[in-house]
Amino acid sequence: MKIDSGCRQMDIALNSIVAELELTDFDADHRLLDLSGISLLIFTSIGCASCRWARRELPKLALPIDRLCWIDAGENGGLVERYEVFHLPALFIVRDGRFFGAVQSRLSTVDLVNVLGEALTRSAEELP
Repeated sequence: MKIDSGCRQMDIALNSIVAELELTDFDADHRLLDLSGISLLIFTSIGCASCRWARRELPKLALPIDRLCWIDAGENGGLVERYEVFHLPALFIVRDGRFFGAVQSRLSTVDLVNVLGEALTRSAEELP
């Protein structure tokens, strides 16, 4: 019997310190609404050098989050449109099914920790 988790080995950083999920147009809303804790959504594309760096390095950072949620922008146009993604990588924060908006920061531990803390003080909204 073959079990397909939806993840490809090349998508997962070997030294990840947080859980990682791959989300799509078909399952993102349902999964994000059901997840407790803090999720960092990251839109990426295979053709983007910064995105490849983010996929490799973000899972290694000690961030105050429960999981990284990866969304392939090239394959999930519905989410790209709803989240109004204009550049990659694009980061968004969701806590307990509530949307706290975009996160704009350099991809370093110190900068991300500060920006995530600020983002979580905003008023929560419904998911886009």
